[in-house]
Amino acid sequence: MTQASREAASNAGAPSLLRAVNRIAVPQGSWSLSNPARLVASRIGADNARTYLCQIGVSQQEVIDDALDAIASRQADVVLVVGGEARAFARLGGVEIDDDPGDPPDVTLTRPPDFMAPIEAAAGTLWPVVQQYALIENALAAHEHQERAAHTADIARLWARFNAVAQGNDLAAFPTARSAEDIARPDTKNRPLAYPYNRWHASQWTVDQAAAILLCSTERARDAGVPTDRWVFPHVALHASHAITLTARRDLHAWPAMEVLGRAAAERLGAPLADLPIAEVYSCFPAAVRVQQRSLGLPRDGTPTVTGGMTFAGGPFNNYVLQSMAAVIGLLRARPGEQGLVTTVSGMLSKPGLAVWSATPWPNHDRYLTGDLGEEASAATATVPVATVQSAQGPATVASFTVTYDPDDPLRPDRTVVVAEMGDGSQTVAACEDETLARHALGDSLIGQTVHLEGAMFTP
Repeated sequence: MTQASREAASNAGAPSLLRAVNRIAVPQGSWSLSNPARLVASRIGADNARTYLCQIGVSQQEVIDDALDAIASRQADVVLVVGGEARAFARLGGVEIDDDPGDPPDVTLTRPPDFMAPIEAAAGTLWPVVQQYALIENALAAHEHQERAAHTADIARLWARFNAVAQGNDLAAFPTARSAEDIARPDTKNRPLAYPYNRWHASQWTVDQAAAILLCSTERARDAGVPTDRWVFPHVALHASHAITLTARRDLHAWPAMEVLGRAAAERLGAPLADLPIAEVYSCFPAAVRVQQRSLGLPRDGTPTVTGGMTFAGGPFNNYVLQSMAAVIGLLRARPGEQGLVTTVSGMLSKPGLAVWSATPWPNHDRYLTGDLGEEASAATATVPVATVQSAQGPATVASFTVTYDPDDPLRPDRTVVVAEMGDGSQTVAACEDETLARHALGDSLIGQTVHLEGAMFTP
């Protein structure tokens, strides 16, 4: 993170700007550091900076928006948003990272308390998150009446296009060429994770990557000597802080909250988001991209990435949006008349973020569009009651499903997970640890079938 911060200042043409940083915000990573912003501050000479730690579940766009608002309201002068991961280094060397002995962060940005439903945790879908995205993926295919073979081919072709972009990205962690057939075919080197996803459908977080964004006013940039060809301006900076858990959503395949942000952005820009020539949508799994394409009106056969996405460029856990922003900013500096889209996913398509940037300021010196559209997003999202472990009893109809595999025998399906609707209209999540059923589900979708619930477990 320190290295990325120094390189950001050098890239801006003003290394001295680091000493003027008076706020440092760090999205929490997979590490256990209590106040990494203080460590970075001490190493870049920003001794008076206030330190922020942003919990997992706080949208990375929300972190950017908070920094922009602080500058606009003169609560901060120069803000550094920085994050990083070193999982690959730690895995190779067995390295333990020493925590800083100092005080806790000055400010901790916290996530909503109801980020996950208790029944989701009880059914074992809290972790890994690939299960929940697979449930979304299969619900989308069912909604669009897509046959199984066509569905798996469709998502493999999408990911092959992302892979082709990564092959041209010098910073990509996994740029090896992979065809759609390679991605779709499960084997020991592309082990299945949760149907229909294999390893090379998933975000790869065992990386050594960091990114830093320096934010300040135009006056401060001018005073610091930042060349104007380094400046990039926000045109839209939106997020929705209200989270609705997956099981509480009536339509598992849709993301009305992102639709709200997309409509607001398009109205402000005076053009559809599909018209933007540069786009990087959050890409932890194919479902995230496919749902966003539909929510934002992007071409379904498009390739909305400039990095190659989190599978092939690398997905550093809770820091990827800084990576994607940096990539988009680099392109915008070279094409100052254009605008670039960057989106954020937090949780299981729970809290969207959307930004549009340009090297040309918003016309007429009006303020860029910013805000938390959480209330609007919540009002647009149709919900259903969520069952508890105690109430999830009796027959229910499967709304979506996925199959997971034996960790000791990665090609053997051994567990089926469903989202199901009960007779009273509530939804629940349940699992069945039966190999015969798992194999049946892979051959014949369970969606629309009846199962018998016994708390967080079910039987056919």
